[in-house]
Amino acid sequence: MIRERRPSRPTRGATLNGESNRFNLPQTETDGDWLDAREEIDGAAAPLRTTVTVERSRTIISRNASPDVPFDRSINPYRGCEHGCIYCFARPSHAFHDLSPGLDFESRLFAKPDAAALLRAELRKPGYEVRPMALGTNTDPYQPIERDWRITRQVLEVLAETDHPVTITTKSDRVLRDLDLLGAMAAKGLAAVCVSVTSLDPKIAGTVEPRAPHPERRLAAVRRLADAGVPVYVSIAPVIPAVTDHEIEHLIERAAEAGAGHAFFIPVRLPWEVAPLFRAWLDEHFPDRAGKVMAMIQSIRGGRDNDPGFHTRMKGSGPWADLLRTRFHIACRKHGLNRERVTLRCDLFRAPAGPQGELF
Repeated sequence: MIRERRPSRPTRGATLNGESNRFNLPQTETDGDWLDAREEIDGAAAPLRTTVTVERSRTIISRNASPDVPFDRSINPYRGCEHGCIYCFARPSHAFHDLSPGLDFESRLFAKPDAAALLRAELRKPGYEVRPMALGTNTDPYQPIERDWRITRQVLEVLAETDHPVTITTKSDRVLRDLDLLGAMAAKGLAAVCVSVTSLDPKIAGTVEPRAPHPERRLAAVRRLADAGVPVYVSIAPVIPAVTDHEIEHLIERAAEAGAGHAFFIPVRLPWEVAPLFRAWLDEHFPDRAGKVMAMIQSIRGGRDNDPGFHTRMKGSGPWADLLRTRFHIACRKHGLNRERVTLRCDLFRAPAGPQGELF
């Protein structure tokens, strides 16, 4: 169910607040305060402030056994993401908190300040087997609130102390703040960073991912990471047909010029409540081609808005998906990307000291 559409808000991704009843949660209603009717009275969208709630987790490492995901464990310091990317596949997860996948997801955030302490405890468990830890798999670990909360930094400090391998995916050049840790870890073969750049057009980037840093700042971060010896991937994810797909070759060229050694792409995915939010966003920002975009997406996704199947969900299928892959591979060969595989070391790990050891 989607609420009635309201005027779009500058610097926010979703044009409306979506509702989810997949978990039999009650529908959210206004409380009757006059501010709830401000848009109807004034005819303008009310300012939307970001709020952060502390979440006290019992564990911090999430596990998965997905056959098409290149990691089996991850840490997400935050729930929700202020970057506001309209296509974010993590939006439906906000329903677990009885919040919407729309504007709530990008404005009502959750932080996990105990993450580093929980990580120490989990790494200390007997029998822990080392594999690369992935940061940024659900929401961005370097979204704006990381500036003050510094939870990602604290997690990295634990991983660096224990020589635990880590991969990071982010849309933010704020990752450079932790270059001291990442550079030292990369020198040991323990770190790699993936920077997501979906469009070089500031106007498109400003609507599809409104609170993420400018694409040029992200490419500048790629250069600084590469110069510091950190293996860098550029993620062109997602590719949106008839909106960003024309940029594939140029994005790969710019990634190579910035020093990236690797790149990958994923066609846009629209699981669960993301699809109606995305459709509303198209109607707002690309009304001239909304129908064409959705028709192309459905051709890639077996006639549906989304294909959840393993092995096909990350690649798509059909002629349009084949064409995107062909263009991507030709461009990567031309610019020398993906020639060697990055393998992080797992043999240097040292379990963190226990409480007694930390006293001496």
